[in-house]
Amino acid sequence: MGGVGDEEPATKRMKLSSGELRSLSNGTSSVEPVAGCSSRGLMARPLQSAGDDEVVGSKGVIKRVEFVRIIAKALYSLGYKKSGAHLEEESGISLHSSSVNLFMQQVRDGNWNESVTTLRKIGVPDESIVKSASFLILEQKFFEHLAGEKLMDALKTLRTEIAPLCINGSRVHELSSYLVAPSLFGQSNVSMVKAKPKLLEELQELLPPTIMVPESRLEHLVEQALVLQRDACFFHNSLNEEMSLYTDHFCGRDQIPSRTLQILQEHTDEVWFVQFSHNGRYLASSSNDKSTIIWEVDVNGRVSLKHRLCGHQKPVSSVSWSPDDHQLLTCGVEEAVRRWDVSSGECLLVYEKPGLGLVSCGWFPDGKLIFSGVNDKSICMWELDGKEMECWKGQRTLRISDLEITSDGKQVISISGETAILLLDREAKVERLIEEDQTITSFSMSKDNRFLLVNLLNQEIHLWNIQGEIKLVTKYKGHKRTRFVIRSCFGGTEQAFIASGSEDSQVTNLAMPIQVYIWHRGTGELIEALPGHSGAVNCVSWNPVNPHMLASASDDRTIRIWGLNNLNVKSKGKDAHSNGIHYCNGKT
Repeated sequence: MGGVGDEEPATKRMKLSSGELRSLSNGTSSVEPVAGCSSRGLMARPLQSAGDDEVVGSKGVIKRVEFVRIIAKALYSLGYKKSGAHLEEESGISLHSSSVNLFMQQVRDGNWNESVTTLRKIGVPDESIVKSASFLILEQKFFEHLAGEKLMDALKTLRTEIAPLCINGSRVHELSSYLVAPSLFGQSNVSMVKAKPKLLEELQELLPPTIMVPESRLEHLVEQALVLQRDACFFHNSLNEEMSLYTDHFCGRDQIPSRTLQILQEHTDEVWFVQFSHNGRYLASSSNDKSTIIWEVDVNGRVSLKHRLCGHQKPVSSVSWSPDDHQLLTCGVEEAVRRWDVSSGECLLVYEKPGLGLVSCGWFPDGKLIFSGVNDKSICMWELDGKEMECWKGQRTLRISDLEITSDGKQVISISGETAILLLDREAKVERLIEEDQTITSFSMSKDNRFLLVNLLNQEIHLWNIQGEIKLVTKYKGHKRTRFVIRSCFGGTEQAFIASGSEDSQVTNLAMPIQVYIWHRGTGELIEALPGHSGAVNCVSWNPVNPHMLASASDDRTIRIWGLNNLNVKSKGKDAHSNGIHYCNGKT
């Protein structure tokens, strides 16, 4: 398999002493590769072709030689070998030099010694890269000897070819362990002996792109251009992820939900909270009328009542969907938390603490535990059957409090004092703080756990990056807040937008007060201010599956469903429907 002739052919398998191997690996582990070390005298540099400085395109930034080589590479990758060869011939520009083509063929054929020799002739200017590539090739040779049970050949390759490269000492140690205990290799040899194309791919990633054009380079450049166009599109909020190469990408303002499609009027008092399920098929709303309603979203985006959930003795301040959307938690104001079955509307269990009131609720990511903030400024955790598991005491929650837990279940996030948010690592017991200058009224977390959206008393919303070092990213202004807790949310395609309620009707005398605000998340620029509600909008929720659907809950006792301006909606009479089973105290 391309190996050099041994001084004395091995006639049988020999057991090697661990001491001999230890001596070998000890002699190499302390030596590190030297960056920038070159051997210019040993390498033949590629000659500059005529026309290397020619450019194509109106901006004068695309080099003709590079452009032709990348196109040729794409043609070969697509299977158009004749077209690729014809392009090389007609343009006079070769995809690869003859020495590179020879090197690639030698790797494909498994001629390891010859490929290492040719590697030094293809013009790689950095000696450390030559050593790293040689290491990959010789490692393959080593593993093939082991697979063929040629221990002496493998030892010779390791001792006389791999170790003298003086790089990757820890890997040399690992290779020597396979000689001490060949059974270790036998258990994993399938993954150790790489396919030739895979090895060639790894070598290609190591070598300079001027010598070997990277695989799928043209596809990568085109994809990058499309992604940059999409990211630069201010109103990008499309359900259709397909993009055309024929025209530049552009989305208009009409991709933002800004038209009232439905007004849901089943609540008999102020609606305080609204939240779509993770799958976008349901919407839950809670109210000062002490009830929660589960609404169903059909395939056409039409919303209808599924269940009315009754049983709380006080107004219902918030709700939380289980990870699988099969169950729903509801929290009364300083009262109890109830768990409901979404399909039947039945109350499954009530969670409470004698003498205390619960002020918030949520689920652990596995759906097997729930947690709640308590009005004694603690956070409690329960099993689904009601068994209390854990309780964190201290300055952790407020009477008006939000709680979040990251998708890995490791970080609990809560309001801590009036102007701070606590990020508690449950395993490491490490606390981090987001500190504001103003009173915090509510917050929400992005789906990817990277950002927190914080609502403040001074009518600002702040976006904080909580991944790694905590830092303020953007501020959003324009909405009004005077007396109530106003909740905001992330939404749209890749959560590129921020939506919030407002109290405009409390501070203005406009005939049609503006109540729902939408900003571009990245720039903080206000995109839409949507009129319609006649009372303060307490909460908004963006459908996580349909970026064109937004819900808002208001003191005017209604929920508005917002969609696209150009969407045709067929009305079926009244705006709200009551076609579900109504439950009170868990019974029909």
